[in-house]
Amino acid sequence: MAGLPDLTRLRRRTVAVLATAQVLGGLAAGAVVSVGSPLAYELSGQEAWSGVMTTASTLGAAMASLGLARLAVARGRRRALSTGLALAAAGAAGIVLATVLASFPLLVTGAVLIGVGSAVNLQSRFAATDLSTPASRPRDLSLVVWASTVGAVVGPNLVGLDEWLSRISGLPSSAGVFVFAGVGMLAALVVVQVGLRPDPLDVAGRADGATGGREQVPVRVAAATLRRHPPAAGAVVGVVTAHAVMVAVMAMTPLHMTGHGASSPLIGLTVSVHLAAMFALSPLMGMLASVAGPRRVLVAGLGVVVVGAAVCGAAGGAHALVTVGLTLVGAGWSAATVAGSSILAGEVPGAERVAIQGLSDALMLFAGAGGGLLAGVGLGLIGFAGIGVTSAAVALGGAVAVLVVSRRRDTAARRV
Repeated sequence: MAGLPDLTRLRRRTVAVLATAQVLGGLAAGAVVSVGSPLAYELSGQEAWSGVMTTASTLGAAMASLGLARLAVARGRRRALSTGLALAAAGAAGIVLATVLASFPLLVTGAVLIGVGSAVNLQSRFAATDLSTPASRPRDLSLVVWASTVGAVVGPNLVGLDEWLSRISGLPSSAGVFVFAGVGMLAALVVVQVGLRPDPLDVAGRADGATGGREQVPVRVAAATLRRHPPAAGAVVGVVTAHAVMVAVMAMTPLHMTGHGASSPLIGLTVSVHLAAMFALSPLMGMLASVAGPRRVLVAGLGVVVVGAAVCGAAGGAHALVTVGLTLVGAGWSAATVAGSSILAGEVPGAERVAIQGLSDALMLFAGAGGGLLAGVGLGLIGFAGIGVTSAAVALGGAVAVLVVSRRRDTAARRV
């Protein structure tokens, strides 16, 4: 089509730009994980509020997912991602100010805003597929997910620079990691603004022959669209299930290991291996989805989550088994998320696709928050073993649901 750029070259550049932005923007997530709980306890003075930063940032990401998707439809990926990064940078600045003023309400507000950065990270994996071919889609998506590994690893290690920054700036030492996170967000914003030109969603629309203004797709229409596209609905079920189970098991593992005498370094190693399985393995999962098909990899990923959750539940005080189980949960999450997201990126056309992607991200984040909350309640009622067994059953139910929906689609296709 006349006027279109070289799509292959633009696709590769878009993936590189988004991966770079993921590395820079991912520092904020590591910051919340590393110092969020101590900072919330310090400013609130109550241990019960120590988890509020994680909760607030998760809710901020969930609420922003739908808004950023609508903005992407209306103004393009560049505007949506840049807006989200600007809000997240403002959140980091708000947290820094909260430490200076010792203001707990300002801390919570900043956490909500910095959570918007997580919504940007999630939308970025879909933006990487706007110009993809069916063969390259899983690989492109997985490379952007993989880039999140750098921020997740580097972010917590920036804590060591707090004292240095405090000496030269006069800021409280607890604020330092969020200064770096804010700078990372602003740098990612510049990368997106400069690099995503032309906008990949605009180019994709022109390549598909779209003309005229952009169409807004309300949430209710996105939900109705899922009912018309059973494979996409199955993908959402799979991604949401994998995330809810992963968060439920991961959130309770440190407490379980502490109760059985594990040292802090051992717990840290277990969580680090789990995170590596989640993000560092994503290119492998993308390759498998390209070769075997994303639906098979989605179901297989949920199967691995089933095994991992069951191993965690049966491990008791055997720390090595807990580490193996949590690593399997992370690997299964990676497979399910990459494959399920790839299905969403390729199954639904046009503006409805972007709206469904936003809905999927919001449901995924709300499910994670709910999974962590229910696991916390369940730990006192059924113990870690009960959480493992229940989580395995939920993941198995999700795998069955994906298979049932896919069979309905295959039957309908044969009738045509």
